[in-house]
Amino acid sequence: MALQHLEPGEVIHLPSIPSERGATGTAALVKSDRFEAIHLVVPAGSSIPPHHVAGYMMLHCLEGRVILGPSGIELGAGDWVYLARGDQHSVQGVEDAKLLLTIMFDPPPVQ
Repeated sequence: MALQHLEPGEVIHLPSIPSERGATGTAALVKSDRFEAIHLVVPAGSSIPPHHVAGYMMLHCLEGRVILGPSGIELGAGDWVYLARGDQHSVQGVEDAKLLLTIMFDPPPVQ
């Protein structure tokens, strides 16, 4: 089943995302050609393996604690970090964590 994205102006309370949006509570909220917003749930002891994204990434820790590898950046509730386009990173759950991930993509070429 494809994830249901929000419509413009639709409000959602992040901690109450229904389980059908994603098995772990992780849910793609919005995806367009310019940006993507994802409510990311990272349980303690779990990890997201090293990877990179095509756009500029902003990660806001809403609750819990995670460590971003390989830099060792630790994020706790209320912390926010920006990563440049293509930066390799991983995410390790230290405590059960909820994060808001926003990826900004370069505009498509003008034709």
